Amino acid sequence: MNSLFRSAARCLRSGPAVYLPRQTDGRSQWASVRLLCSAADLQKDLGEMVKKDKVVVFMKGTPAQPMCGFSNAVVQILRMHGVDNYAAYNVLEDQDLRQGVKDFSNWPTIPQVYFNGEFVGGCDIFLQMHQNGDLVEELKKLGIRSAVLDAEKESK
Repeated sequence: MNSLFRSAARCLRSGPAVYLPRQTDGRSQWASVRLLCSAADLQKDLGEMVKKDKVVVFMKGTPAQPMCGFSNAVVQILRMHGVDNYAAYNVLEDQDLRQGVKDFSNWPTIPQVYFNGEFVGGCDIFLQMHQNGDLVEELKKLGIRSAVLDAEKESK
C-alpha cells in the first residue's frame, strides 16, 4: 500500500480507477478507488499495479458491468472459479491506460489478465486455460482453490 501512496504523491493528474472487492454482509461489492498517475510514470505504475494483487484484470468496464463480451467472459470465468478478490482496471476511463497496458504487455487486445505480476493472456488464452484445466492449476499456485473443483466433487 505504501508504494501506492508514493505513486500517487509523485503524479500530476487523475488517472484510472481501480475496482476493488469489498465484503459487505458476506457479499462482494466493487468499490471504485481513483489512482493518480502521469503519462511519464505510466509504465512504472503498470509494473506496480500488476504486482499488488494476486489477480489483476485490465478490462473494458467493471466486473459488475463489463462493457464488452470478451471482458464479460473473463469476469464470468473468474466467477466460475470462485475468484472474487482481484483488482480490475477499467481501460475505458483512461486512454493512456488503455494504450499503456497494451505497450506494457506487448499484447494488442483488452482484456488482459495477470497472475502475481505475470501476464497470463487475453480472453482467448484465459478461456483455453479454463477449458483444458490449466486455470485450476495456475490458481492453485496462487493459493486459490478453484470452486470448479468443489462443483466437480458435488456432481459425482
